[in-house]
This record gives sequence, structure tokens and C-alpha cells, in this order.
Amino acid sequence: MDKLSITGGVRLAGDIRASGAKNAALPILAGTLLASTPVRVSNVPHLRDVTTTFELLGKMGVRVTMDERMGIEVDPRPIHDLCAPYELVKTMRASILVLGPLLSRYGEARVSLPGGCAIGARPVDIHVAGLRQMGAEIDVEKGDIVARCKRLRGATVVMETVTVTGTENLLMAATLANGRTVLKNAAREPEVLDLANFLIAMGARIEGAGTDTIVIDGVAQLEGVDYAVLPDRIETGTYLVAGAMTGGRVRVREARPTDLEAVLEKLEASGAQVTTGEDWVEVDGGGRRPRAVSLTTAPHPGFPTDMQAQFTALNAIAEGTGVIEETIFENRFMHVLELQRMGADIRIDGNKATVHGKAFLTAAPVMATDLRASASLVLAGLVARGDTLVDRIYHVDRGYEQIEEKLAHLGARISRVPG
Repeated sequence: MDKLSITGGVRLAGDIRASGAKNAALPILAGTLLASTPVRVSNVPHLRDVTTTFELLGKMGVRVTMDERMGIEVDPRPIHDLCAPYELVKTMRASILVLGPLLSRYGEARVSLPGGCAIGARPVDIHVAGLRQMGAEIDVEKGDIVARCKRLRGATVVMETVTVTGTENLLMAATLANGRTVLKNAAREPEVLDLANFLIAMGARIEGAGTDTIVIDGVAQLEGVDYAVLPDRIETGTYLVAGAMTGGRVRVREARPTDLEAVLEKLEASGAQVTTGEDWVEVDGGGRRPRAVSLTTAPHPGFPTDMQAQFTALNAIAEGTGVIEETIFENRFMHVLELQRMGADIRIDGNKATVHGKAFLTAAPVMATDLRASASLVLAGLVARGDTLVDRIYHVDRGYEQIEEKLAHLGARISRVPG
């Protein structure tokens, strides 16, 4: 099993390109199941989760090919198996996103209960409850969600809590339903809006995406389209934090700064200079040690939970003390134990982590426990004294395209080594 070897102490400098957003690409690929003709999707990142999605679609009979322009063409017409099996779903929770499209387009689906990162309970009850309100008959058989309907019908669905995948699943299901569906307490994340724009391009009638109330009027069919996935705001934010932590200057091109306002605000609070353009963002640490920041995670447009671990790492080497409160997932401080192995002074009390910044961290062998935790350990390795070895990097490969190559382009001493 590969590991990342990092020699810390280099001030990063340069520019890199943002990859397409994993959290937009996965629901969009699931959404291609709704089309009656082939769909072309570009700016799809080359990630483990994307490869798993290709495997899942292929097992169903969907034809997935890479065209001459390096885009992904998905032809759903050969589909013959409406099942998402456990051996694929257990590795990636986003597999649940095929449930809504399959049920809406074909009237049935069998999807194994999902796995994914062990960062806390992420139940699918809201997905199931919403589909039942839309007329689906749903049972759980041997660990599989088994759903059937003649045709989904529009309904007003008030989601108990804000859920991104729940919003996306119900949004896709509603596009071919009979009548109007209103989703209340909907997720407002940019990736949800990107999915809605993709569906609209295929002919869906959707209003209010990006707000907490989405209105969908079902149509008879959706047609294939050529669509580009939006840039990854979490990847962008991670590299900007790397620049701030090392006191360097990092510019990320082909990015969307408007999706990063909460993150950029905290970077400025840490003492970094932040500059933005229409499609780029730059952070300049000025060779200085960052200042500690306090933050509370919240649904968009609040501070994203997917950037919490990276700012925990920043606080570990910052001047002062920062308090980080995690309100989205109850088990998302697993990176703290590994950061403590590198000398970080962090105390956890319930859903709060108090981080007392230290002048430096010391390299140590560490182990990734989930996707964003792995990113925080890589960041810590960039500033630690000595050689850090990050194990179980299949987690980082789920969400960061060529992370070692991009960081090396910025000057980092990092390489992938066999385990």
C-alpha cells in the first residue's frame, strides 16, 4: 500500500490548477442515468471515487468511455441491471445517489446501504422518507434498499435536517416525477447548484437551487448534454491553507473564489493576504507564522466541515489559541490523535477542539483515517521538522487528484513511496 513521504520546511510558491469537484462530479454522473441519450461530462477529476462510480455504472450495463477531448461520455441506454451491490457501495457512500435516478427513470432500484468514511452517522432515512412521500414503496432486504413505483409523483418534502446527498437524490428523482415537487430545508452547497444546472441543461424544470427551497416540475424525459463540472472548492481551499501554513505564496487557477468566502475570511484572519480574480485565488503568507483562528462548521454558506481538519492543522503551528467547533459530524476529530503524534497541543471536549499553537511540529509516521483527515496530515508534514510518512493514503486519493504532483510543483519535497 502506497504512502506519502514528506520532508517539511519548504515555503511553497507557485500556481496550480483546480481540479473538477468530486462532490459535484459524483451526483452528476449518477444523474446521467436520467437521460434518454448519451451525456458528455468534462472536467471530471481522476479520483478513486470517480473510478468506483464508473465501475458501478458499468456493472449496470451503462457504457462509459473517455472521448478524444478527454471528456467522459456516458450512454445509459444499454442499462440492464438496476442494482448497486455492496462490494462497490461499501467503499463509497455517494453510491446512494443512484437510488433516485434509477427509481424515477426505471421504476425500480436495489441499492445496498452505503459505506464510506468513518466520520460519523450519515443515515439515509431522509432519502427514503422523501421518496416514500413521492409514492415509492421501499423495503430493506438483506442490507439493500429495495424501491419500486409506477411513476413518482410530486410532493412537498420538508427534510428534517440539511443533507447534501439527500437533497441531490430527491432533486434527481423529482425531475421525471408527475407534477410539482417542493424540497424544503434543502442544502445550498455549490455542488447542489451545479447538479441542478446540469439537470436544467438536460431539460429539467428547476427553480430555487442554491436556496433552501427548491421547486421541481417533472418532465416526461431528459436529453443528453455536454456539461463541465465546477472547480473543487475544497481542494482549492486545502492548497491555500498549505500556502498560509508554510508562509508561502500559492495561486490556484481555474477556481471559483465566490464558493470559498467563509474559508477566505478565515485565511485573512490568520494573517495571510488573500487576492482574488474572476477565476483564480491567491494566498500570500508573507513568510510569517499564521495566527490561530476560531471557527464553527455549518452548512453552506457557513464554514464547510470539509475544511475543518485543514484549519486544525493550521492552528497547530499558529500563534495563539483557536477553538474549532464541529457541528456537522460527531466523529470528525480523528485526525487530532495523529497530529498529537507530531507534537500538536490539542484538547477535545465533546464537539470542540482547542488548539494551542506551537512553534513547530516534529515529523512522525501517521495514519489517515478519512479523506479530509488525510489532507490535514499532509499539511502538517509540510511544516514539520524531519520526514513524515503518511500511511493509508487511499483516503486522500478519494478526493485529491495527483496531490503529490501538485504540491511538488509548488516546491514541496513530497513523493509517493511503496508501503
